[in-house]
Amino acid sequence: MTNTKTDLRDQQGKSWVYSDIVKEHFFHPQNILLPGEEVDYQSDGLGYVGSPACGDMMKMWIKVDQKEDRILECKWQTFGCASAIASTSMLSVIATEKGGMKLDDAMKIKAQDILERLGGLPNRKIHCSVLGDKALQSAINDYFKKTEQFDRVKIEGAKIIDDQLKITDKDIEEAVLEGADTLEKVQVKTKVGTGDPSCLPEVEQLIKFYQDKYYG
Repeated sequence: MTNTKTDLRDQQGKSWVYSDIVKEHFFHPQNILLPGEEVDYQSDGLGYVGSPACGDMMKMWIKVDQKEDRILECKWQTFGCASAIASTSMLSVIATEKGGMKLDDAMKIKAQDILERLGGLPNRKIHCSVLGDKALQSAINDYFKKTEQFDRVKIEGAKIIDDQLKITDKDIEEAVLEGADTLEKVQVKTKVGTGDPSCLPEVEQLIKFYQDKYYG
């Protein structure tokens, strides 16, 4: 199929050009987890980036073949524009096609890889593809933590709060965004401080900071 492009314009009259591939993944997203289905979906890792307060938000669930160290399934939900939906859909295809990517390879997926497969995005929408690869990396890190492969956890752009479990400030932020408003609730979600309680005062400060930031 020839990959043609559609010229759309925003409220300021600036041109946005979407490829047929972007439109296909927007109108027919692959591997999406519909609202409500996540309750019964049993995953091996969950990733979460963004927030409703900031705009685009993505959640990603993965199932892993532990013996082969491959991604078997990659499900997702995203609250955002057409570019965000198309980017996440394409990422889920990249991660699971041809028997599924090895976890180490999946951790290396970049926004440019998604953009190339989509046939490009408007310049003002390129950030949407960045959220997708971050969500997948977050889900894989969650799997590594759950399976106690702490040496494989990779942290980018975050501060490690719990050295033993590799819990970061971003993990605390995500827990607060998911409704954890006390230290006890954050510990249930992240296990932070269970092995090294010396970090708990900083965790409590972060909880207060993110509570104030998102909920006033």
